[in-house]
Amino acid sequence: MGQSPPSPADSPVRVVVTHLSPEVEQGRFPAKAVQGDSVAVRARVFADGHDVVRAQLTWQDAGQDPRTTWMAPAGNDWFEAAATPRALGQARFQVAGFVDELASWQVGASKKLAAGVFSPLDGQQGAECLTRARGRAAPKESARLAALARWLDAPTRRRSADLAARLAEIADLVLRITPPADAVAAPWREVWVDPPLAAFSAWYELFPRSAGDAGRPGTLADVRRRLPYVKALGFDVLYLPPIHPIGIAARKGPNNDPQPPDTAAACGSPWAIGSPSGGHQAIHPELGTLEDFDALVADASAAGIRLALDLALQCSPDHPWVQEHPEWFRHRPDGSIQHAENPPKQYQDIVPLDLAGPQHAALWEACREVVRFWIGHGVRIFRVDNPHTKPFDFWEWLIRSLRAEHPDLIFLAEAFTRPAVMARLAQLGFSQSYTYFAWRNRADELRSYVEELQSWPDRDFFRPNFWPNTPDILTEYLQVGGPPAFAVRAVLAATLSANYGVYGPAFEEAVAAPLAPGSEEYLDSEKYQVRHWHWDTQAGLGPLLARLNRARRAHPSLQRWGNVRFHATDNPELLAYSRRDSLGQDTMLAVVNVDPRWPQSGFVHLALSALGVSGEQPFEVCDLLDGRVYQWQGARNFVALDPRKQPAHLFWVRAAGSAPP
Repeated sequence: MGQSPPSPADSPVRVVVTHLSPEVEQGRFPAKAVQGDSVAVRARVFADGHDVVRAQLTWQDAGQDPRTTWMAPAGNDWFEAAATPRALGQARFQVAGFVDELASWQVGASKKLAAGVFSPLDGQQGAECLTRARGRAAPKESARLAALARWLDAPTRRRSADLAARLAEIADLVLRITPPADAVAAPWREVWVDPPLAAFSAWYELFPRSAGDAGRPGTLADVRRRLPYVKALGFDVLYLPPIHPIGIAARKGPNNDPQPPDTAAACGSPWAIGSPSGGHQAIHPELGTLEDFDALVADASAAGIRLALDLALQCSPDHPWVQEHPEWFRHRPDGSIQHAENPPKQYQDIVPLDLAGPQHAALWEACREVVRFWIGHGVRIFRVDNPHTKPFDFWEWLIRSLRAEHPDLIFLAEAFTRPAVMARLAQLGFSQSYTYFAWRNRADELRSYVEELQSWPDRDFFRPNFWPNTPDILTEYLQVGGPPAFAVRAVLAATLSANYGVYGPAFEEAVAAPLAPGSEEYLDSEKYQVRHWHWDTQAGLGPLLARLNRARRAHPSLQRWGNVRFHATDNPELLAYSRRDSLGQDTMLAVVNVDPRWPQSGFVHLALSALGVSGEQPFEVCDLLDGRVYQWQGARNFVALDPRKQPAHLFWVRAAGSAPP
């Protein structure tokens, strides 16, 4: 039931505060922000009649005192203000609105003065308003209000020629007086403040067992040797698939063979976690020790790279939990444990945990201890495998409880599922989310999808992370398009989203052979066997990735989500879009040929206002992919792109003669 209607005995409430932003599910979940980044707060605040309505924002960072600022009118009863979070963790804000008696009098008096109808009675009313306002002012302002009240109440003075100056002084003092006690305050709204890496990151996925030299499996020590390679490409997050012991029972062979000739010799899938060597808190003996892992974390940090681990809450049939806690698994009528499946796919080497079962409480605690264990070894970023197959309540509890201890944690949701489920996971606290970007390939598809993702209300909580490929996803576009298709997808991922990642070095080498026609599985997938790579930053797509990551670091417009603006082209194979930073000081323009097979050309029709460019003045566009500079003028400009040479322009839009970045 709703609130009871007011009665004549109630004090009338004249002000309405509504439509707060950022806001998620009317305050059910926190919105998201980034430490050090400005947060735009908006609300609609209005009252009956024609009195002046004012609004004030109160912002409180985690563990700090609240601070207030006046909100500026933005037209049509909207008010807005900005706050910059200073601390990680749970911040909150409140918007309060009130009818400002003194400001209303001042505005009315100014109109009367201009019309020549200001009367002695008007001056007396103003003096009374000033006197009542003194209780909400600091001593210095209170004294000035008293002096102005005396001046207005003196008949010989209030008619003097400097009344206009006194009214202007009152308008200034209005801004220094606190709201009255009967101001209408909306409920507090929570904002979770993340570290900057949650909003701007470049991920690189690497299988440790394939990090070695040809002829032997890799180890964590080999991953340490590959850190300069990852750094040279410009990535700041190194993501490792599960590094835990792999089960023997039902172990898969190469190409997902459920019955390999030699099970003991087969590598198995890293996602089949657990063996007699241990479970989720152990490292596969062939990869190394915890000491090796600690050394990897330290070396990565020294190189400016954060390590991300896979959090896959599932087990192999050999996981210690299967014997120690059979109640944590779902059993079939014959008493056996149900293995994972996604028909027609069968995962005989994996048994799911029953996180919604009768004994879920102890299991939830055990899962939290797994995450705490790796936090204790320096991990702050987790890529979460298939979170949409676990209860929502579990994730809300887990993420909230862990972030209460470590507010710098980042969670990436690997959930390719229904949009409502993906959005819910983001609301529950996942910092970033995989998307359907990999399957949006035409220009019109990409435009529609990005506009959908950055529309309200998702923009207050959903941060997409664009991946052209993963160990599970080799799209038809990549299979048939060859290296140009990989180049196109790299440019799109790196410049449409502030967060992106690649599964490499399969990406740099443009590995595109599918397991079978119509399959998105890789032939000879690293999920089931060791692969060996060239590790040459100057070969394949390595130079392009390095240039893209340099451009991203140099240009603030590429570093936050939600600022993509599309521009028209007269060729459907060309996609044009710009991004501009919040200060209007940095503008990027991308034009991409999404056809990886053929050269395409045409005219781009620019919305010049989105670029901060005048239609009369020429401007320069500097291509950060090849260094060429072009001089453009007006909205209509010609481009020609050959995907075999360069599939895209990534222009820095600048005034003629500006220095390069």
